[in-house]
Amino acid sequence: MDRKAYLKNKLLQCLGGPWPEPAPLHPRWGEATPKEGYRLQAVQYEVESGDVVPALLLVPDGVDEAHPAPAVAVWHQHNGEWHLGKSEPAGLAGNPMHHTGVALAREGYVVLCPDALCFEERQSPHLKGGDYERFEFLRYVVQGKCMAWKNILDMRHAIDLLVSLPFVQADRIGCYGHSMGSTFTWLVGPWDERLRCLVGNCCLPTYAAIHRTHILHCFPNFIPGWFQYADTPDIAALIAPRALHLNFGEEDSGSPLPEVRQGIETIQTAYREAVAEANFSYYIEPGAGHVLSEEMWRRTRAWFERHLKR
Repeated sequence: MDRKAYLKNKLLQCLGGPWPEPAPLHPRWGEATPKEGYRLQAVQYEVESGDVVPALLLVPDGVDEAHPAPAVAVWHQHNGEWHLGKSEPAGLAGNPMHHTGVALAREGYVVLCPDALCFEERQSPHLKGGDYERFEFLRYVVQGKCMAWKNILDMRHAIDLLVSLPFVQADRIGCYGHSMGSTFTWLVGPWDERLRCLVGNCCLPTYAAIHRTHILHCFPNFIPGWFQYADTPDIAALIAPRALHLNFGEEDSGSPLPEVRQGIETIQTAYREAVAEANFSYYIEPGAGHVLSEEMWRRTRAWFERHLKR
């Protein structure tokens, strides 16, 4: 067994073991609402028996079964805003900086924005905000799994939904995320080869950096037992040879730069070994923090243009 296969096998064990067989999605669609340049439609679909994910789908004007388009799944950020999830990238709430689903739809991509577990419509009536997130993390841990296992499972079903749509080019699927959404990007990447192009913005916290600087990160970053084999950049490296771009802010305390640079070298090595150096790109913005800057977004758009439209 080569090192990549070995690490992927160990990663699956640490996450919580094999994925269950795909369940029927049973999508339930809301009424479409016309917007400027696209239509917005609510959808709910099952990821496990009784576990329904609310999401928002953005479909560009002119896209239909006769004129299909590439698609991008957008994973929302954390930011301690459990009341926000899909609505921020879909442009209905939150910081306009992160209305990225709207921006991508206006560039011709079908965009799916789902709620992550513990956010927006997937909150608990019994526990609030961070208390519910902590409860869910611990609930999975005692089952021998972790929050990342559940997040990956849910994201794979999001891609199931996208490829099922007759107006989506199923061989041209990408994903994007900021902050926790970036973590989601490199978490799901190794497990869904239908993702042709991936972009993560401002989040590659290594365990070495977390321990050195005492960072309290969100739960999806913590995979029990993984640090005895490798670190988080080794997960992102498993995406090779598919297209991956990562943005960073030089002053982002959530992803300390010394370890980010070491992580980039790990990922570059994997792409070099896969003879796919051109499929990995990164950008570190001088003086920037935990933001989506104009230049970061320009590079994101260019990466999707290059790998999903050409």
